Amino acid sequence: MANEAVETAVETAVETVGLAGSVAHDLTVWGLFLQADIVVKIVMVLLLVASVWSWAIIFEKILKIRRLRSLAEQFEEAFWSGGSLDDLYDRIDKRPPDPMSSLFVSAMREWRRSSSKGLGGVSDQNRISLQQRIDRVMDISLGREMERLERHMIFLASVGASAPFIGLFGTVWGIMNAFTSIAASKNTSLAVVAPGIAEALFATALGLVAAIPAVIAYNKISTDLGRYGGRLEAFAGEFGAILSRQLEEKP
Repeated sequence: MANEAVETAVETAVETVGLAGSVAHDLTVWGLFLQADIVVKIVMVLLLVASVWSWAIIFEKILKIRRLRSLAEQFEEAFWSGGSLDDLYDRIDKRPPDPMSSLFVSAMREWRRSSSKGLGGVSDQNRISLQQRIDRVMDISLGREMERLERHMIFLASVGASAPFIGLFGTVWGIMNAFTSIAASKNTSLAVVAPGIAEALFATALGLVAAIPAVIAYNKISTDLGRYGGRLEAFAGEFGAILSRQLEEKP
């Protein structure tokens, strides 16, 4: 009976120590980060930085697209109001506020350079050449403006594509450490396994947190930029047609 009592006391003490060790593990988000392996910590930090930067790009792009749409509507209202294009050019020549204004200014600048040399009496070949120069200038301006608008979009695409795999790397590394701990302690109880598994899965969660908004935002912003680019192309075609008619009307 005495031996059985001693064995029971020892087992109770061991269980108490095990429970105390399990309580020592902080399973909060901050605790999981602090207890994680250095490699897993680096993965978590990279994913957090990528997520914050992605959200900064998302908000900047959304606000910028809204502002450009408003400015485009204002410019189109002034352009199609029937007023003098020369007066409109003089007002916005120095600082075009939006890409559509930049297209207009670049085309008008080329038009004025040729007008200052005199268009009367020029050959049809020269008029065709002028029209081609104006179209080329607007194409170059359009490409330059769209390149500026699409800046940092590749980062969103990269985060959306790579963040889950980076998180998965942290997960694999964390699980390896968890199994190493199991082998070292020779104990497969949940109290031993749970902290390492939780740290590993936390890395996966961070990867998804970074990737999902980046993918959704990239698709949405790319669609909006494509529509805005189409709007610029339509304006460039209409304005080019107006200048072409004016060239044909010249004696």
